[in-house]
Amino acid sequence: MSQLSLLKSPAAVQAAMDEFSRLGRATFLKQYGFGKSRDYLVRNPRTGEHCDSEAIVGVAFGKQFPNQGALGPEAFSGGEATVVPLLQSMGFEVIRIGEDWTEEEVQSTVADYFEMLRLEADGLAYYKSQHNEALRNRLNGRSKASVELKHQNISAVLAGLGLPFIQGYKPRGNSQLLLRKAVQDYVIRHPAEVGKIVDALEEVKPLAQKTYSAVLVDSPLKEERQKIVLPTSSRQRLPRKLDYAARDEANRKLGRSGEQWVVGYEQHRLTEMGHPELFQRLDWISENRGDGTGYDILSFDSQDLHRYIEVKTTNGGIANSFVLSHNELEFSREADEQFYLYRVFQLSSDPRLFILRGDLSKQLYLKPLDFRASFREHFG
Repeated sequence: MSQLSLLKSPAAVQAAMDEFSRLGRATFLKQYGFGKSRDYLVRNPRTGEHCDSEAIVGVAFGKQFPNQGALGPEAFSGGEATVVPLLQSMGFEVIRIGEDWTEEEVQSTVADYFEMLRLEADGLAYYKSQHNEALRNRLNGRSKASVELKHQNISAVLAGLGLPFIQGYKPRGNSQLLLRKAVQDYVIRHPAEVGKIVDALEEVKPLAQKTYSAVLVDSPLKEERQKIVLPTSSRQRLPRKLDYAARDEANRKLGRSGEQWVVGYEQHRLTEMGHPELFQRLDWISENRGDGTGYDILSFDSQDLHRYIEVKTTNGGIANSFVLSHNELEFSREADEQFYLYRVFQLSSDPRLFILRGDLSKQLYLKPLDFRASFREHFG
């Protein structure tokens, strides 16, 4: 920050933005070795154009101190803590990417997103790039990347509401309040449409073929917690029928299909291990004895080593949330390394699986959903 603190000239910053406009964004960034800003842009007061904040500051330093030249990307660490206050102290407007969209733009983007989600739920082909281009024609000069970011923001809002989202747009937080309210309002105003999407994603369809080769994938990483606090006035509580995670859990037909698929997977796994005879000892507990044991399937890793498998199934993607009971959580702690959570996803289209082993409280963010009410306190 020592070099950056020497930059005091608004004229130098303006000269850098003028060069940005003259060369164009791609050429300007390439010439000075910068990438695109991920979080903040600075508005050129002469043209209204949005410029990459760190690149502008780096080049402006060279304008003020031509003997030293422009600063490179290595001179920066944390745009919010350094570049943003520096530019603001000189009177320039700094914008967090995505925060300056109009209500009309946001509503158009949300409607387009739900159109794609409906097509995906119905199993119909569509092209995100074509939707992106058509949407940009209705917006105020937005870039392809900014529209994609907005779609990722919408995915994050839907995931937070426990609703399905487009699998190609990984949830990304830090969305503007206007967008969060627009998504919530859309869900509330279109319950039949959203319910139809949820129902389509829950539908159990016969699999064309059962193959277990290359279905096992790495589990998602436990991402750093991103806490978004919504003002009380903007908080929307969805009807229970739109609670996708709860519906997923309650849909016994879907759950049973996932467990049946896992039974086949276990036969494949044990055969590949060279112990097909162990499959004869496999016990489909939830089917044969009912729920409540804390796991669904008893399988094996060896003649003497049990594998306790709890199955969670969705037709959605790898990042979809799921409901975990208190009993299942406690059993994962008790069984420890012998407990396996099999998360089956994309069941209706292209089944995939990831596995979590051991105490689930150490691997997942857990949010309480319900409480047991009583007039007598219970312990243990």
